Amino acid sequence: MAWANQDKTAIVGIGATDYYVRGQSYPRTVYDMACEAILKACEDAGISIKQIDGFAYYSGAGAGYTGKLDSGTFMEMLGMPHISYSATLTSGGGGSVGSIGLATAGLMNEDCTYCVSLMTLQQLPGARLGTVFGKMSTDPENSFLQPSGLVGPGHLMSVLARRHMHLYGTTQDAFGEVAMATRANTWNRPKAVRKKALTKEEYDASPMLADPLRRLDFCLETDGAVAVITTTSDRAKDCRQKPAYVHAAAHGGRREWGRAFTWYGMPDPYFASSGHEFTANRVWDQSGLTAKDIDVALLYDHFTPMVLMQLEDYGFCERGEGNDYVLSGKLRYDAATGKGVNGGTPVNTHGGNLNEAYIIGMTHVVEAVEQVRGNAISQVKDCEFALATGGPASLPVSSLILRSA
Repeated sequence: MAWANQDKTAIVGIGATDYYVRGQSYPRTVYDMACEAILKACEDAGISIKQIDGFAYYSGAGAGYTGKLDSGTFMEMLGMPHISYSATLTSGGGGSVGSIGLATAGLMNEDCTYCVSLMTLQQLPGARLGTVFGKMSTDPENSFLQPSGLVGPGHLMSVLARRHMHLYGTTQDAFGEVAMATRANTWNRPKAVRKKALTKEEYDASPMLADPLRRLDFCLETDGAVAVITTTSDRAKDCRQKPAYVHAAAHGGRREWGRAFTWYGMPDPYFASSGHEFTANRVWDQSGLTAKDIDVALLYDHFTPMVLMQLEDYGFCERGEGNDYVLSGKLRYDAATGKGVNGGTPVNTHGGNLNEAYIIGMTHVVEAVEQVRGNAISQVKDCEFALATGGPASLPVSSLILRSA
């Protein structure tokens, strides 16, 4: 059954700062960067900052997952006269695209008229996301993780990757192909942090950080801000850009996934998955679409194996077939045709968290918008439907399908 809110809201504005290697945004602040991104999104939409009256946040911001953004501070800094909606999803990057669904909820309830979703990230010395678990105080849960050396997201994700390899024969070559295929999309992106083409030899030579994950299986560590403005479809008609309609949006997950890699309580087959099957089924039910209908997939890629596992969870291939699917080249974008390779769906045409920048998933939303607008740098030909995802992370994870006008 079609989602009651299908195509009733649309993303009308996107804005971003430059992307900085971790710590190099100093002496800027998280609010300085966030305000720049919001103002650029307003300019893109052709609206005044005074028309923004809603915020839809996720995760934390600033120096890590524990920092929070304050709507009142934005009102003071940007001269906003009032807000009528301010809401937040929990979890880390799992809530990224879910913030668009949260904005839609506020708009459909008539709590706001123009709603901003954003992330601003700054990792100064002593505030590095990759060390977040190692800094947690000792408790019964961490008394297992920390003595085992599981003190960073990469350590925790490596165990899930190893389980997938054990169950299905998945290889490191497939992880390397994720890194190489998405890197191939950044050579002409002005803001991308990693632009140089990646060879198999370079991938294989990169140091092993958390077996089976090499350094190049890890996402970037970057600073910056991204803002996205959502409004009703009626108002979108008066905005500057072609609207990107919110065709389906979901967040959540199953108890078996739960706190996921920060807990390790998942039974098979959830342990060797991205935890996205529940929200994937929700957006397929909402939209009436399947993976075959998606023209471009912007899959959250903090670690390469999680892209492979999401391909399985969303039905681009069957469970356990991700290795062969990836190695067939089906993630790649063919600039000559504007399509995928070997009948596949292009994945992360912007380079993703691995190569363009890690702003906890918001660059994926920007790319999805540009693809359905038809003005992406690596434009997929005749792009009608774009899928974007948030997570794997502790629940909720999230899914979003945008439709072209």
